[in-house]
Amino acid sequence: TGWMDLDAEEIREIRVLAGVNQVYCEHLARWLQHRPEVERVLYPALPEDPGHSIWRRDFQGASGLFSVRLTPALQGHVLAFVDALKIFRIGASWGSTQSIVAPQTDRTANPARSSTSGDRIIRFSIGLEPVDDLLLDIETALNALPVMTARSVERK
Repeated sequence: TGWMDLDAEEIREIRVLAGVNQVYCEHLARWLQHRPEVERVLYPALPEDPGHSIWRRDFQGASGLFSVRLTPALQGHVLAFVDALKIFRIGASWGSTQSIVAPQTDRTANPARSSTSGDRIIRFSIGLEPVDDLLLDIETALNALPVMTARSVERK
């Protein structure tokens, strides 16, 4: 396992030195906030996030992990959205050099939550691919969602 530890250390060093994760994540999260298909972006580095003040108090930087909740009208299409992504690999091994996506229920992401609504979130772990390629991949998958449902959603 020594080579695995070395590989993980190299990945962390690349990300810390280049700041790729924070820059890419923030860019994608801000862009997703303005998409009509997205009800909420969960990323504490964003000032609009409910946990932002705690994040500012306790952290100096952000990670490459954020979540998105699609609008209620699109909740039934979360898996289709994930399947439509071409660059993002499906998995849960956060911290890879490759971007990863995983659909989860809210209670999976936060076991303390007592909700049984079954709402799904989409967790993204951003890798080192060009951010424009990642954005285009997400945009293409969002545009593949049912047109009438996605476009008829009004933003709050």
